[in-house]
Amino acid sequence: MSLKNVNTALVTVCAVFVLYLGLSFVLAPEASTHGVGLPDWTAGNGDGFLIMKGTREVAMGLVLGVLLTTGHRRALGWALLMEAVAPLGDMLNVLAHHGPYAAAFGIHGLTAALIATTGLLVLRETGKPHRAPAPAPTGHSV
Repeated sequence: MSLKNVNTALVTVCAVFVLYLGLSFVLAPEASTHGVGLPDWTAGNGDGFLIMKGTREVAMGLVLGVLLTTGHRRALGWALLMEAVAPLGDMLNVLAHHGPYAAAFGIHGLTAALIATTGLLVLRETGKPHRAPAPAPTGHSV
């Protein structure tokens, strides 16, 4: 199996997971807070913030999906690296609010590491961008 095929599978898993996570926060915000390391919110007490989180996740998943399906592999690698910032921020948020270390590092930290690693693998696969050679002189003066 080639590196490109492995990377495509990893990116697909990342994109589907991010889309699933985002849709779960949009469609069932109260139920989505279980297990992320923050206190549960009761209905009507901040669901809008959870829906905004879900919308962010959906947008991130769509970016990955579009870059993957259009074949923009180098941009995909960079997007994955940038998207790893979101779960890293979630990890710091859980720690700042005295949430469980297991959730902070085991869920959010691990997710950030996996997304960043996938991004690095895709960038490794693509190598350096190639520049088009300069046109050869034709010998004609204009």
